[in-house]
Order: sequence, then C-alpha cells, then structure tokens
Amino acid sequence: MSARCGRTALANGLVIAAPRSGSGKTVVTLGLLAALGRRGLTVASAKTGPDYIDRAILARVAGSEAINLDPWAMSPDRLRALASAHAAGADLLLVEGVMGLFDGAADGTGSTADLAATLGLPVILVVDADRQGQSIAALVSGFARFRPDVGVAGVIVNRVATTRHEQLLLTALAPLGLPVLGVLPRRDVLHLPERHLGLVMPDEVVGFDAIVTAAADALEQFVDLNLLAALSSKVPRFLPGVSRISPLGQRIAVAMDDAFSFIYPHVLSDWRAQGAEVTPFSPLADEHARMDSDAVFLPGGYPELHGERLAAASGFHAGLRAAAARNALIYGECGGYMVLGETLTDKSGATHRMAGLLPIHTDISRPKRTLGYRRLSHQSPLPWPAHLLGHEFHYSTSGAANPLFAATDALGTSLPPMGAVAGRVMGSYAHVIDAAEPADG
Repeated sequence: MSARCGRTALANGLVIAAPRSGSGKTVVTLGLLAALGRRGLTVASAKTGPDYIDRAILARVAGSEAINLDPWAMSPDRLRALASAHAAGADLLLVEGVMGLFDGAADGTGSTADLAATLGLPVILVVDADRQGQSIAALVSGFARFRPDVGVAGVIVNRVATTRHEQLLLTALAPLGLPVLGVLPRRDVLHLPERHLGLVMPDEVVGFDAIVTAAADALEQFVDLNLLAALSSKVPRFLPGVSRISPLGQRIAVAMDDAFSFIYPHVLSDWRAQGAEVTPFSPLADEHARMDSDAVFLPGGYPELHGERLAAASGFHAGLRAAAARNALIYGECGGYMVLGETLTDKSGATHRMAGLLPIHTDISRPKRTLGYRRLSHQSPLPWPAHLLGHEFHYSTSGAANPLFAATDALGTSLPPMGAVAGRVMGSYAHVIDAAEPADG
C-alpha cells in the first residue's frame, strides 16, 4: 500500500468520521486498527482535536504512539507536517474524527471535515442505523454532498438489528452510488464506558482487550477491508518547520504516570528536536524531578483520583520545592495546575494537601463542566509567544489573585483570567496546543 520516496515510505490515509457523536466511530476505528494489524499492516493512528483519552486508546491498540491533529489550534502547514511525519514508514494512517463530521468550534472552524480537506484524505462515514430505516439515504446523501472539498468515499453502517433491517438499509443506500463497506450488527460488547471527562483510559476499562478483539472480529467478518484500503489516498509529504512552542528549559523533568498522562506528543517531540533533554518521573511513585532540571512540567490528568497518594508523596513535594528554590521554571496544566496549589478537594469531599507553590484551592466535589477552545495571552516567564491557542476541559474550580493568562473563547468573547503565577511557578486549566499564527494576534 505504501510507496517509497527516498528512504521514507509514504502511507495512504483515511479519516473515520460519523454524522454525530455516539455513532460508534471509536470502536470501529479500534476494530480497524486491530483487524488491519492482524494482516501484517503497519497502521499509524491519530485523533482529530484535543482529545487525550481517545488518543491513548488508539495508541494502545495500534501498538505505537498516536498523535493529535487539531484543525482549530494548528495551522494547515502544521497539520500536514505532523501527519506526514507520523505516517512515514506506515502502510496506512487512520485518523479518528471528533463529534459529527462537520461539527467544530463555536466559530464554525476546526471540524473533522476541515482536517480531511486540509490533508486531502477521503472520509469513511460510520452511520448508526439504530431506529432508522430508509431515511438513512437522505442522511448519507446530505453528508456526502455538503462540502465539495470533503470526499465521503464509503459508508459503514453500524448497529443493524436484523437481516431484514440490513436489506432495507442497503436498498435505500444503493441509488447513492457510494460503496457500503459493511454492515455491523448491534452487539452490546462493542461499547466503551464513559466517565466525567469522557471515555476512561484503556487500562481502566474492564475487558478492554476483549472489546477490541470483538470489534476486530466484527470488522473482519462484516466489512470489506480490501475495499476500505483501496479507497485510501496518499498522505501528503510535507517537511516540518520550527515550532514556536520553545522548550521550557534545556533539561525538562516531565511528570508521567496515571495522574499525569495528558501530554501532546508533538510538544515533547518539538522540544527534543530543539535540543532539550526531556526526563520523565512519576509523582505517584514518589519520584522527584532531577536535581539538575531547569524546568519542571506537570501535565494534566486525573490527580483527583489519586489525591491521597499525591498528598503523601513527600519526595515529590520536596523535589518541587527544591526546583523552585533554584529558580527552575515550574509549569502545570489543568491537573498539574491543581497539584501545584495548596489543596485539592476530590469528588467525595475529602481535601488533600498539595504542593503549596501556587495560592489556589481546587475543588471537584461540586462538579461544573468548563469546556472549549481558548485564545490565550500572557506576559509571564513562559518562553512562548505572547499569543497561544489551547483547550480547556475540567470539572473542578479554583481561584487566584495573579492570573497567568488573559483568555477568550473561540468566538473572541472575553473570559475571566485564567491560572496563577508566583515567580517562576505558574499554571492554568488550559492545555496549550500551539502558538497563534502572527496574523491571529
């Protein structure tokens, strides 16, 4: 399937999308990764948008790192460069969409369709047929014709009840002339559980491997995988530019464990490419940042699920205090920001002592969801451009007197200032994805 360009194999690619969330595109994508892997193909995977958890699930099944491709926060050239680099050496790049195919940010941009158009990749539409008859043809026809620059190459019909239901659907779809790659029967096993921030991490799903195996078996039995591969098209070759998200320091200690797992791979790759040394450590194992680190990064995750262990991690806390004393830059995003504060109150109402380096108290005992893309401006020790693009998704609350970021939503509506700064210790609920293009501010 791949072609050679010099020493680099250029993969073909497909985007797996759906008319709406809950149609089954994640399970279908996982099934495709596993089924194609059984055939000996090397399949790279990516997730549209800022989703950390779906990306972790894709990586688990693909057996290699997955990446985020965010058409709202990343420029077209950035998207092409990341996709090209990630697909190099693979046979196929599978990109899982987000929400419905044409759903994006509040300003109407950043959809899966935007990504497909930017990369020039065809779309396979996963359509949930539950409680639906001949009207499926109008739905598929509308999605296939809605944007001339987005090509729906084929359809997978999901959650079909009976053989009679299948025949009714296929008869309705036949006049459209779009390939129906397969019809998947309704099966309770093909389902992933959810939690307050969406899907749970794969290691927390009871029977996760059995779900993936069942999905792969179903895809092999009911979907024409040869036709699916034939509908793919070449991922464009594109050379990367220099990232505008500079390393936090020359020697960066990065918290990485079950409490700190929300890390964008492209950020760490960019830092390494710029010559920084990135060293992981585990706060849950009471490890501390290397004593020669000039920066410490605490990514997001689920610290509220590990409040007692993090509170008891005296070595971890001592390492942060030592880093602050030697004037290292310490930066936390979302969960990492929470841990830098004074206390964290978990969902049960229990309050746990945290690092005490920022004057904030976070509380998730009365959850209120905050969600959306953010345009961020700052004048802080962060070695990044003054204008950044990111995403916010959390249920806890906090407050601070000296905020890190001024913020607007995707529409440009002003939001309350975000985060906190205390000398060279800082953080916020925002996950920074990329720098804004100069024309954006």
